[in-house]
Order: sequence, then structure tokens, then C-alpha cells
Amino acid sequence: MSRTATSPARTAAPAPGPPPAGSAAVSRDPFFDNAKYLAIVLVVLGHAWEPLTHTSRAATALYLAVYAFHMPAFILISGYFSRGFDLSPPKVKRLITSVLVPYLIFQLAYVEFQHLAEDGADPEPFTLLEPWYLNWFLAALFLWRLTTPIWRTVRWPVPLSFAVAIMAMLAPEVGSEFDVMRVMQFLPFFVIGLHLKPAHFELVRRRWVRIAAVPLFACAVSTAYLLAPRLDSGWFYHNATVRDLGEPAWTAPVMTFALFLCAAALTVGFLAWVPRRRTWFTALGTGTMYGFLLHGFVIKLSRWWEWYDTYDWIRRPAGEVLVSFLAVALVTVLCSAPVRRVFRPVIEPRMDWAFRVPPRPAAAASATGAVTDAARSGPPAPRTSPPVRSDRSLRDG
Repeated sequence: MSRTATSPARTAAPAPGPPPAGSAAVSRDPFFDNAKYLAIVLVVLGHAWEPLTHTSRAATALYLAVYAFHMPAFILISGYFSRGFDLSPPKVKRLITSVLVPYLIFQLAYVEFQHLAEDGADPEPFTLLEPWYLNWFLAALFLWRLTTPIWRTVRWPVPLSFAVAIMAMLAPEVGSEFDVMRVMQFLPFFVIGLHLKPAHFELVRRRWVRIAAVPLFACAVSTAYLLAPRLDSGWFYHNATVRDLGEPAWTAPVMTFALFLCAAALTVGFLAWVPRRRTWFTALGTGTMYGFLLHGFVIKLSRWWEWYDTYDWIRRPAGEVLVSFLAVALVTVLCSAPVRRVFRPVIEPRMDWAFRVPPRPAAAASATGAVTDAARSGPPAPRTSPPVRSDRSLRDG
């Protein structure tokens, strides 16, 4: 099986997002953990539904509707939680341990798993530069976060990110290193997330937005059902140029903005339905990276061992419902605390041994020395009058 095969399962992923720096675990907003869990459920459902689209038009409609927004929603949230990223040592350390190291580990793990599970097949060569299967998202997140200071500095970041996405679709040829095509085409969602504020998410809490989301999704599924026979799903994967899709150059800007508007509307509708309070799955939202990386082994195994072709009942309505239920159960288990404890060393390694302890600031050291000297020399002479502080000094601290 080729690494660059058009299998749609390779096009989706979750979005990891720690709380903003300095916030305690108890101050986490359950809304975002709920959103991440529900988004990873849609990711896994999309992967589970893909083989069903070959024979079921209803499954195709649901599949296309989900693929229209679930990755943009995840990437938007990832951008939102990357707002505080800079190139300071603590942030770089976090980027290495939470993104780069899991990328390296699972790049090897997926290839070795294929060697073991796919008997008689030509083994995939191990390479660090071409992300294998779900690893495209880790490569993209690594590059997006590295460029965060740029998107926080330039004057028109969002229009510039759209220009990058359009140029990617128009490029005569784009290499597969780090899946740069997806990096560029999904870039606007990450950049928009960087510039969102909590007040923007408050807007989707309004009652009329939740009500409007119902006909919105009904319209999306109905439209996907009508267009399913002739709609090229390759548009939703954001990993091809217009020439690869057999379309003229003028479709690049048109489809870029059309797909963005569709994804933006559905993302708003999705976030409007996300619970704001703590639920039974809120804690699972903190482990979406586990569900994302680990479910790929099961999905790939279902393809290599041809489960969908071996069991005919899977393609019947009852079978499709059961497949959906099993997909939700799978990702729920993979995000649970016991699974996270087992796989934490490879998905969230601490690796303190690999990093230098930051040097003690000179100012702090001198201040400490001054305090020590003062303590040795005894208490200072009493002042005759307290210092007078102006109103401005009081305001400025």
C-alpha cells in the first residue's frame, strides 16, 4: 500500500491543545474539552464510514458532510490554543515533546505495524520526511506552530494565509515532504484560530445559533446526498492541486473560498451544539491525541484484512449503524485514562533529561546576593519618613 494512496482515512486527525500557559487543570474550560472529544469522534466515524461510501449513498452523504468541517474545526481549535506560542525554551520544549517526538515514534510504529499485519505485501520504506497516514497532522501542527510568531506579527495574516492556500492549489507540483500541500491548504483555519478571542466563542452560545444549526446540517447532508454521485470528494482532503483534480486554474480561488465558507458555517453549527458544562466525556477531551494516533492501527487493520468485504452484513443498514457505534466506542476507550497511562511515555513523554536547565537569571542572582548581604550586615537604618509615591507610581505598580 502506498503512503500517498488516496485513502480518505489519511485525511483526518484530531487537534491537541493544552490550556493556555499558566492556567491550572482545574481552570480548564469544559467547552473546549467537549468540542475536542466530539470532533475526534467525527474523525473516527469518517474513517469507519469511508468503505461504506462505495455502496451506500446515505453513508456517502454523511461522510462528505463530516469531512467538510471536522478537520477545519480541529485545526481552528489548535490555532486558538497556539496563541501564546513563541520561541522561548519552555514552549519549544513542549513542541518537541508533544508533537515532534510522537511524530518520530509513530512514523516508525505505523511502518512496523504494516510489516507485521500485511503479510506478503511490499514493505513501506521508513522515512522521516514523508508523513505516514495520520502523521500528516503532527507534521502540519509542528510547522504551523513554528510559524506562529510570523502570523502574529504580519499586518494581514488571514488574507496572506488564503493567498498561500490558493497558490498551493495552483502549484504545478508540490513535494510530499511533511505533507506540505495540506499544511498550506489548511493554513487559513489555523491562522484564524490564532486570532480568535474568548468573546468569539461566546457568540455561538446564543440560542438562535443553536436553532439555526439544525436546518444548516440538514441542508448540508441533503446537498451532499444530491451531489454524491458526481461530487469529487478529493476537494475535502486538501491534499491535491486543481490539476490533480482535473479542474481549470480559476477553480482554485473559487473552491478555496467556497470550501472555507462551508466549513466555517458547519463549524459554527457544530460548536453551537457543544455542551458548555462538564459531561461524562469532558475528561476524554484531554486525551484526543491518544484516540487520534491509536485508532489508526485499527482502521488500517480493517483495510488490510478486508473486514468490510468479508462480512456482507456490514453494508446493510443495521451493519452501518453497528459500525458507527463501534467506532464511537473505540475512540472513547482510546481517550480514557487507563489507555493514556499506558501510552503516555510515547505520546506525552516528559524527557527532562534531554533538555538543559535554563540558567539562573542574572538579575535574580544579583537580587539574591543583595538580600544576603543585607541580612549579614544587619537591619537598615530606620527612615525618618516614608517615601512619597505619586498617583502614577501607584497605577504603574
